[in-house]
Amino acid sequence: MSAPLDTIIIGAGTAGLAALREVRKRTDRFLIVNEGPWGTTCARVGCMPSKALIEAANAFHRRKSYEEFGIRGADGLTADVPAVLQRVRSLRDDFVAGALEATDGLSDRHRIAGRALLQGPQTVEIDGTRYTTRSIIIATGSRPSVPDEWLAFGDRILTTDTLFEQPTLGPRIAVIGMGPLGVEISQALARLGLQVAAFTTGTTLGGLSDPTLNAELTKLLKKELVLHLGAPAELREVPGGIEVRSGPNSVVVDQVIAAMGRVPNIEHLGLESLGVPLNEAGLPAVDPQTQQIGNLPVFMSGDANTHAPLLHEAADEGHIAGMNALADTLTRFQRRTPLSIVFSDPQIAVVGRRLADLDTDNTATGTASFDNQGRARAAQHNHGRICIYADKATGRLLGAEMCAPQGEHMAHLLALAIGQELTVHDLLGMPIYHPTYEEGLRTALRDAVRQLPATRNSDLATCGDIGVAALE
Repeated sequence: MSAPLDTIIIGAGTAGLAALREVRKRTDRFLIVNEGPWGTTCARVGCMPSKALIEAANAFHRRKSYEEFGIRGADGLTADVPAVLQRVRSLRDDFVAGALEATDGLSDRHRIAGRALLQGPQTVEIDGTRYTTRSIIIATGSRPSVPDEWLAFGDRILTTDTLFEQPTLGPRIAVIGMGPLGVEISQALARLGLQVAAFTTGTTLGGLSDPTLNAELTKLLKKELVLHLGAPAELREVPGGIEVRSGPNSVVVDQVIAAMGRVPNIEHLGLESLGVPLNEAGLPAVDPQTQQIGNLPVFMSGDANTHAPLLHEAADEGHIAGMNALADTLTRFQRRTPLSIVFSDPQIAVVGRRLADLDTDNTATGTASFDNQGRARAAQHNHGRICIYADKATGRLLGAEMCAPQGEHMAHLLALAIGQELTVHDLLGMPIYHPTYEEGLRTALRDAVRQLPATRNSDLATCGDIGVAALE
């Protein structure tokens, strides 16, 4: 056995590569080990290829508004699904190459392809060879969740790991699960002309908790695809395809996309050797501010710890782990304002605290519809709604949920405001240009301010251009 390393990083996804960047600044005595493809889930099978698919789908779907704009001839357009998927793969390969730049220049003594097995908090076995180390960073990522009984259907069961590798799709598709991924994929495929039926056991969609927004989104999605809520989906082989049954509803499809979330890659990792309690899922408790497991020199980051399966969170956690794994004294990092975005149409976003996590008796909710909002009407994107939540006593912004056109931009603005602990009055005192979608946000803020105690003689909260306020 060689002399102890300073750290071993297990996993070369977003969190592992972020940790690697910090480790390389501080020591040459490290090792990164990865089983399977190198590169981030986002670049390989997640957010980037899915966005390439969504952009193609939205571009084709836009033809339905051409006639209203005065543009003729849209009926002649067709979607070449194999060509769409080929472009997705081409872009995906570029994104993966970019993500792997973090490993440029690593020698074989710094990187190994293989399976790691923990044998305590300072020992790792890799394919039969034991390594001792002063610290360990676990960044093993996650994989799609697929019921074991569905595996009998073979390659007709798709996940994000296999969806983008298909030469073509459909024409009949079922999407099981309507969280962020299910909403994005089902709408995109429907917009490309496939027959899509989507199923979810719950009544909420895309990570939203606000009932008003869920009702709005459900209504909009049902205009584009078949949507069944509230009952589990059961699959069985029938002549001509796979029957998906959910309560009284059933459909026969060619392929099924499992979009029921992801599970951490922790099997056979040896977490029990750490000597700390594990929960029912087999996971230890991880401090979100340090990424440390208990008082051990072991850190767990990214999708593996299940805190927030989002790229920017995984990158942050990898940086935190990479710095703390080599530090004499741990740093407790203040985490960013929670922010999640779903690239459906309208876009879904949750910023700060969700309605479900708030005391509604002490929360003012400001809301606005985009049905008659001026900029949205001009673009034929006039659908959706935004809800913002503020503390009734202080007016401080607490969170927001929305399914709104261009919601990604308003979500970032609100995340900044929440992180700076701004009040509704503070935000209303800032300029909002006309005509922009942000005028819809201002309408929601004005709705909230009417429920709050007045704090200033004038903060321009009710000031609006003549003839414009009615179009917000």
